[in-house]
Amino acid sequence: MIKFKVKVMLAMRDMTQKELAERTGIRPPTISAICTGSIKHLPVEALDKICSVLECQPVDLMEHIKEQ
Repeated sequence: MIKFKVKVMLAMRDMTQKELAERTGIRPPTISAICTGSIKHLPVEALDKICSVLECQPVDLMEHIKEQ
């Protein structure tokens, strides 16, 4: 399972989901789906935009959790 840590990164930067959506050009419902972990597909282009705005690496935004 992939767990997204975008909410944590936003909190660390005192940024809202709305602000991230505005700065990346990604629709707010998509940002919300990423933050809640309900997104089914994440284009590399979107990941690149998020990393640019949050000044981080993809590994900072997600982690793999081994299913038991």
